Amino acid sequence: MINGIKFVSIPITDQDRALEFYTKKLGFSVFTDQPMGPEQRWIELKLGRSDTMIVLFAADEHKGWIGKPLNIAFRCSDVMATYKELAARGVEFDAPAEKHEWGWHCSFKDPDGNSFALGD
Repeated sequence: MINGIKFVSIPITDQDRALEFYTKKLGFSVFTDQPMGPEQRWIELKLGRSDTMIVLFAADEHKGWIGKPLNIAFRCSDVMATYKELAARGVEFDAPAEKHEWGWHCSFKDPDGNSFALGD
C-alpha cells in the first residue's frame, strides 16, 4: 500500500538559480545533484527531517507549468517568524502572514513565479 510521498516536482527554468533560492533562501539541503541526460540534472532537496523530497526539474517540454500555483503547502512551527525570516532573505510574499480561525497562513513565490503556501 501507499505509505507516503517520495518527492514533489517543481518546474523551473534555471536549475542553478532555483538551487540557490531553495538552499540559500528557504534553507533546504541538497540530497542529490547528478547529471540526468545531456541538458539536465536530477536535483533532490531535503526539507529538515521530512522523508518527502523536492525535485527541481527544468521544464523544457512543460513550460506552461511554470509560474502557477502548485498546491504545495509547506508546514512550519511558527509561520510569522518564518515569514519574517524568509522576507528578510528576499523571498517574495503575496501578503504578510495572517492568523485565520483554522491557523496561520501566507504564500510566497520562487524566482520562476511558482506559488506556495506556508502554514502551521
